[in-house]
Amino acid sequence: MFFKWFRKKKHNNAQAEKSNTSTKKEQNEQTKSNQVAQTKQQTNQQTNQQQAQSNKQQTNQQQTQSNKQQTNQQQAQANKQQTNQQQAQSNKQQANQQQAQANKQQTNQQQAQSNKQQANQQQAQANKQQTNQQQAATNQQSKQSQNSIFDFSKPEHETAYSLQELIQKLQESSDFVHYHTSEDPAKPYWISYFRTSMDGMRLQNYLMPALLHHTAPTLEEIKAMVPISGLIITSDVKKIEEMVLKGHAIIQLHEHDTECLLANIAIEKYRLPTIPLNESTVIGPQEGFVEDIDTNINLVRKRLPVLELKTKELLIGELSKTKVVIMYLNNIAEKENATYLENALNTMQYEQINDSYYIPQLMGNTSIFPTFINTERADRVSNGLIDGKIAIFVDGSPNVLLSPVSLLDFFISPEDYSVSWFYATFSRLLRFIAVTFSICATPLYVAVLSYHYELIPSDLLETLILSRAQVPFPPIIEAIFLELAIDLLREAGARLPVKVGQTLGIVGGIVIGQASVQAGLTSNILLIIVALSALASFITPIYQMGNAVRLLRFPFLILAELWGLLGISLGFIFLLTRLFRLSSLRKPYGFVYPFRKQSTKDSFVRMPLSKIDQRGVQARPQHAGRYIKEVFQKRMTDFDE
Repeated sequence: MFFKWFRKKKHNNAQAEKSNTSTKKEQNEQTKSNQVAQTKQQTNQQTNQQQAQSNKQQTNQQQTQSNKQQTNQQQAQANKQQTNQQQAQSNKQQANQQQAQANKQQTNQQQAQSNKQQANQQQAQANKQQTNQQQAATNQQSKQSQNSIFDFSKPEHETAYSLQELIQKLQESSDFVHYHTSEDPAKPYWISYFRTSMDGMRLQNYLMPALLHHTAPTLEEIKAMVPISGLIITSDVKKIEEMVLKGHAIIQLHEHDTECLLANIAIEKYRLPTIPLNESTVIGPQEGFVEDIDTNINLVRKRLPVLELKTKELLIGELSKTKVVIMYLNNIAEKENATYLENALNTMQYEQINDSYYIPQLMGNTSIFPTFINTERADRVSNGLIDGKIAIFVDGSPNVLLSPVSLLDFFISPEDYSVSWFYATFSRLLRFIAVTFSICATPLYVAVLSYHYELIPSDLLETLILSRAQVPFPPIIEAIFLELAIDLLREAGARLPVKVGQTLGIVGGIVIGQASVQAGLTSNILLIIVALSALASFITPIYQMGNAVRLLRFPFLILAELWGLLGISLGFIFLLTRLFRLSSLRKPYGFVYPFRKQSTKDSFVRMPLSKIDQRGVQARPQHAGRYIKEVFQKRMTDFDE
């Protein structure tokens, strides 16, 4: 039984083990299956997770991309909107700025106009008050002095503010012409000019055929078809007034146009260059200036055809509007002289300038000695320009001014350079001696006869006593009588016609001199001295210096009568002091003081042209050296041959 139990138990145990084993096996298989399932589940989970992650990443990427695109679009839209806003703001700001500037400009213009109107009103009120004050003052003066019937105020200039107003004012003159070229008022042209100032040949041959045979709608086309040089298109009333008064014609398309064409139809016929009347020479050029300023400038340019020759044009004269031209060599003349002279002429005011010698007087020259050379010779002007001087041309005057100058320049003739240097030196010394004799000969006669009998030789004293035996007047009365008689004959001969004046001078001098001696009014010796003095005063090449010499005799006569030789000495001291204090264009007038060694070669002694290698330094030229090259020829003798 035990074995049965044991077997049964063993069988049970085996079954139990088998069941356990199967159970374990099943469990293991189940565990394996579970593990496989878990592994598979894990792999599936991992796959799902990976897929989910990939999907999530893809979704995130897509979402990111879409977000990024959306963000970019939004940002682009925002940038676009911001740009549009900024552009709109900038446009708005720019528009505001432009509007502000326009408003500011408009405000400034309005303010300027208001200021101008206010200034004009104030000026008008001031002018009105001034005129009222002047009128009240004149009325008061007229009340104070009943004999004062003249108005000493300055005349006022008439002013035109439009072309129509100008034409109306010009039509007040009887010689002004204003007419229409066609019977139809709608057709052009209207022409205006002074018939007394226009050249009929230019009008009929050049201007009128072009206007009558062609109809141009604009002034530019008229300017192109009119065969006249110097045509000007302008609307400036002052310019039109200036040109029409000089002989230009006004051409308008319609009567009420503000713009016109100016055509030069002025008369340009002037006197041809002739021989100088007051500065005649025997040898040398015989070409003198005339009244036309352009002709005179051409005469100088013909002698100096260089680029350095400069001219500057000015207008002087409140009423005459005289054209004045300054000429100088830019590389020789001192620039300060040209600038000073130009400024002086610009500030000069006078009603009319009829002659060139008005200018020195308006510049303050009150001396009897001329500080400007007044010449009518073109060769003298060209020589002066080469020496560094400045020439002044005045329209309507045949004389040209040269400055700065010294006293020595008035004793130099252009003929001195056309003869040998020996004869030129002799002529210059003779002029100085003659001028000195003309000044002091008659005063010496009065001084010696009044105070210094002991200076007269005994043989000559007897002759003087016999000549003055029948003269009832003292020497001073005798000398003044003859001096005035000589000046009277000179003035009468200069004012009469040429042939009559020469005859009167010769016959009058002989008859009056002989009759005065026979009548006992003067002595023979004094008549000879006065005649020689008058003759010596005409020896100076410049006419104004001769006038100064003739005037100096009278104060010297008075000094000789008062103090004798001492008075004559005092007169010369005052004369030299005055000469050394004078200046010409701010340069020294005396030729001795200050002493300039460079100017001695062409002063009292005229050296040969090859030796005058430097310019005179009185005018302060920029370059004192001259262009000189002498050609020497070897002297041939019979032995050399």
